[in-house]
Amino acid sequence: MAEIHPTAIVDGKARLGEGARIGPYCVIGPDVELGAGVELVSHVVVAGHTTIGDGSRVFPFASLGHPPQDLKFKGEASRLLIGKNCVIREQATMNPGTAGGGMITRIGDNGLFMNGTHVAHDCQVGNNVIMASNATLGGHVRVGDFAFLGGLSAVHQFVRIGQHAMIGGMTGVEADVIPFGLVMGDRARLSGLNMIGLKRRGFSRQEIHELRTAYRLLFAQEGTMAERIEDVASLYAKSVSVMTLVDFIRSDSARSICLPKQDHAA
Repeated sequence: MAEIHPTAIVDGKARLGEGARIGPYCVIGPDVELGAGVELVSHVVVAGHTTIGDGSRVFPFASLGHPPQDLKFKGEASRLLIGKNCVIREQATMNPGTAGGGMITRIGDNGLFMNGTHVAHDCQVGNNVIMASNATLGGHVRVGDFAFLGGLSAVHQFVRIGQHAMIGGMTGVEADVIPFGLVMGDRARLSGLNMIGLKRRGFSRQEIHELRTAYRLLFAQEGTMAERIEDVASLYAKSVSVMTLVDFIRSDSARSICLPKQDHAA
């Protein structure tokens, strides 16, 4: 049975999982579904067709599921799906999808969204993603598993952030960031691989060595990018990590790939 504070306003049509806790002054709409053990600490507003997965915890003044900040939105019954065991801190905002983006904004499991973070309409965010304070995603952004976005960073709409990538604090990202990549700067430039993240997540010395070598080959000065991609794919066809990188670059995208500075050495 759910536990609801007397000051909370919960629509009778909302679906509340076993052991869900609704704290003081929360407001829950009719099309909301909270999983088992979800906790809304206080002053949380959850609106629209929003689902929050089991065990997630939402802190004061977060706003989840209100209409997208998109002038093309016409009131369609789009959705916001938040995974299990997420932590959503104070004043974070997340918007549902739109007809132009597949109707769903999706957040994976085990995410940490610090205070003031924003996930815009139609974003697809993977598992174990961390967004530090005031990091912002524009519409239609895709973020891979285990990515880290530093404080006050901002990602342009339609950009892809690869798995295990790291975005430095106060960085504006206008181009796709490769898996395992590290970007930073007023306007993001690729600064190598996210070595700290790779080591923390248990990548072997061999995998890291292969990724470092593949990185140098991909962003060398000789030949075209297409030629370098084919060379790397041929050399490391059996490396799952390197082929993850290659497949990301080969994939169709609305944005270009974020590149290193010309004088950068990996």
